[in-house]
Amino acid sequence: MADESVSLFTAIGLSEQKARETLKNEALSQTLREAILQTQAVSGPSVDKVTGTLLYSVSSRLKDTKRLSFLVGYIANKKINTDLQLNAALDYVKAHPVDPIDVADFEKECGVGVIVTPEQIEEAVEAVIQKCKAQLLEERYRFNMGLLMGEARNKLKWADGKIIKNEVDMQVLHLLGPKTEADLEKKPKVAKQKVPETEKKAEVTVNDDVKLESKSLMEQLRGEALKFHKPGENYKTEGYVVTPNTMQLLKKHLEITGGQVRTRFPPEPNGILHIGHAKAINFNFGYAKANNGICFLRYDDTNPEKEEEKYFTAIKDMVEWLGYKPFAVTHASDNFDQLYEWAVELIKRGHAYVCHQKVEEIKGHNPPPSPWRDRPIEESLNLFEGMKKGKFAEGEVTLRMKLVMEDGKMDPVAYRIKYTPHHRSGDKWCIYPTYDYTHCLCDSIEHITHSLCTKEFQARRSSYFWLCNALDVYCPVQWEYGRLNLHYTVVSKRKIIKLVETGAVRDWDDPRLFTLTALRRRGFPPEAINNFCARVGVTVAQTTMEPHLLEACVREVLNEKAPRIMAVLEPLKVTITNFPAEKAINVSVPNFPADESKGFHTVPFSSTLYIEQTDFREAMEKGYKRLTPDQPVGLRHAGYVISVQNIVKDQSGNVVELEVTCTKSEAAEKPKAFIHWVSDPLRCEVRLYDRLFLHKSPEDPSEVPGGFLSDLNPNSMTTIPNAFVDQSVKNATVFDKFQFERIGYFSVDPDSTQDKIVFNRTVTLKEDPGKV
Repeated sequence: MADESVSLFTAIGLSEQKARETLKNEALSQTLREAILQTQAVSGPSVDKVTGTLLYSVSSRLKDTKRLSFLVGYIANKKINTDLQLNAALDYVKAHPVDPIDVADFEKECGVGVIVTPEQIEEAVEAVIQKCKAQLLEERYRFNMGLLMGEARNKLKWADGKIIKNEVDMQVLHLLGPKTEADLEKKPKVAKQKVPETEKKAEVTVNDDVKLESKSLMEQLRGEALKFHKPGENYKTEGYVVTPNTMQLLKKHLEITGGQVRTRFPPEPNGILHIGHAKAINFNFGYAKANNGICFLRYDDTNPEKEEEKYFTAIKDMVEWLGYKPFAVTHASDNFDQLYEWAVELIKRGHAYVCHQKVEEIKGHNPPPSPWRDRPIEESLNLFEGMKKGKFAEGEVTLRMKLVMEDGKMDPVAYRIKYTPHHRSGDKWCIYPTYDYTHCLCDSIEHITHSLCTKEFQARRSSYFWLCNALDVYCPVQWEYGRLNLHYTVVSKRKIIKLVETGAVRDWDDPRLFTLTALRRRGFPPEAINNFCARVGVTVAQTTMEPHLLEACVREVLNEKAPRIMAVLEPLKVTITNFPAEKAINVSVPNFPADESKGFHTVPFSSTLYIEQTDFREAMEKGYKRLTPDQPVGLRHAGYVISVQNIVKDQSGNVVELEVTCTKSEAAEKPKAFIHWVSDPLRCEVRLYDRLFLHKSPEDPSEVPGGFLSDLNPNSMTTIPNAFVDQSVKNATVFDKFQFERIGYFSVDPDSTQDKIVFNRTVTLKEDPGKV
C-alpha cells in the first residue's frame, strides 16, 4: 500500500523523498490520494506537474475537507490553473462555510474563465514603463524594478507573474540597452537628511530593537487596525473550527448582540492588579470603546480558597481609576448552575470522564494516561453526582475532558473538589470548575466577540474552540497579545506577599511596588499609565520595559496638571536684617509659571525664611551659581536679591543660620541664579523612593543567585521627617499632586493627618542619567 501511494505521489511530480515524508502524515496522505484519483478520473492517469503542484497545495492547505471534491474538480478541468487562483479559491471557501456555494460568485472571485493574452500583458507593461520612463532613464538599472512588476500585476490580477516579469525584463532591456560597467557599480550611500526635532515622531527605541508606538491607543485599536474579525465573522479567523451548527449559532449571536463588539476583563479576585494588568485593561476596555462596543468586568471567582472581598473591591476601583466603566460587573460563579449542567452534558456526549489519578500524577507534560479514560458514561455520571454531593475527599477524584492541548497537556481537569465556602454561593457547592473549563463557556454565555488574553494562553486556544463546539454553544474567538513586564520589580502575588511578610515593603500599595494601588499612592496619574500602555503598543511579543519610560509618561502628564509650590527638604534658616516691612508681605505665585491663566496662590514673605542647605556654600566653587558669602542670589517670585552678611554656626561648626540683606531685583545686578524658599511654612514629612531591587531581573537566578529577597535595595526609601512646605497646600487632600519647584513631583499620602501632611515623591523633575 505504501509503495503504491509513493508511485501515485511521484506521478504528479513529487520527489520520492517528498512522497515518503507525505506518507507520514496520514490525514494529508488520504486527502492527496483522493484528490489525485478524482483528477485521474477526469483527465486520465497522466497528471502534469502544474496540476500536481496545485493538487498537493490544496490537499495540504484546505481545512474543511468537505470542499475537496469541489476544488479538485476545478483543478482537474483546468479552470483553476495558477497558485493565485487557488489562493483566492481557498479564501473563498473559508469565508463561505455553509452550503450551497454560489458558483457564479465563486468563479468571479477566483478568476475562472479569465484569459489574459500576451498582448494585454505587453500593453500593461508598456504603460507602466512609459509612466516611469524619466526616472528609469535617470537611474537605469538602479531603479526598483519591483515597482514596475507590482503596478503591472495590479492592472492584470490573474496574469501569470513569470510572464509579466519576462515582459518587464524585455522592455527594460529594449529601453536601456545592456548593463554597462557604471550600472554594475554599487549604489553610493546617500547621507540621511537630518529631520528637524519638531517633525520627529514620538517614538523611542528601547533595548536597541523595541520601539514605542506613536499612535494613540484608540488609533491602534480602531476598526481594522488589528486585523481582527468582524462580529459574526468568527469563522474567517485562522484555526477557527466550523461545525454544522456554527453558522446558525453565529446568526443567533448577531441577533442578540446586534453586531456589537463585546470584550471582557476577567481577573482572578485573589490579589491586587499590577502594571501588566493595566495593559490588559486598556486593551480589553479600549478595544470595545474604540469600536463602539461594550466590555464586561468578570471576576473569575472559581477558587474559593484564595478569594477575598477586598480584592473584588480593589479590582473594580482600579479599573475605574484608569478611566473605564464596565458595561456590567459579572462573576463566573453567576453561571455555576449552567456550567454544572454542561459538564453533565459533556459526560453524556462521551467527552469527559471522572478520574481517580492524584494531582501529582497528572502534573507535567508527560503524565501517564488515565486508566479511567474509557470508563462507561453512566459510571462517570454517577461518580460526578457523587462528587457534587460530597461523597469524596479533596483530591480524590476530578472530572477531566478528553482532549490534547497544543502544549501537549492531555485531558485537562474540568472540575475539582474543594470543601471551602464560596464568598457568594456559600456552601452550596463543594465542586468548582477550573479556568480551562470555565473561561470559554462564560465568554460564550456573555456573547463575547473577542476574547483577548496574554500570549501564554495561546496553548489553550484549541481547547477553547473544542469545548464550545463539543457542547454546540456559540464559540467566540480567542486573540492573544504580549504580556507587559517591567525591569527592577516583581509582580507575582506570591512574591509580593513574601515582601510584605518579611517587612521589605509595608503592603500591596507600598509606593516602591508596581501594583496599580501602589502607583496611585505614589502619585502616578492614571492618564500616564494609559499613555505608557499606548506607547508600548498592542504587541504580540512579550515586552519588558525600563521603569524610566513609564516615569517619562508621568512627567508629561504632571507637567501639565501639577501646580507649582515651594518646599524645602533640608532647611537652612535665613534672617533678612533689612526686611522692608514690619510684618510679612503676601507674594503672588503662579500655579503654572508658563501659563499664568491657570491661576495664582499666595504665600507669605517675611524676615525669616528657609532655603535648601545645598543652595548655600561657604566656600566658592567653580561653576557654582547659587548663594555664597561673595555671590548674591535671587528669591523666586519674591522680587528680591539676597546677599550674605553673617554666617551663624553651632558648636560643631555646622552652619545653622544666615544673616542677609535684601535688595529689590530691579535695583540689584541680575544674579546668576534664583532659588526657591519658604516663609512661615508648614512642617511636613517627605518620602523619597528609589528602585526596590538592585538588578534588572531580580527573579533571574543567573543575575541574582540568592533569590529576589537578597537583591533588595537598602536605599529604596528615604524619609525626611521635618521638611517645610508653603502654606498654600494646607487644605490638600489625599492623592493631590504638586510640583515642588526645582525638586520634583509629589503626591499627598494617605498617612497624612490634620497635624502633618505626608508627601511621596512621585518622580524627579528630570530623568536620572544613571537610570539606563
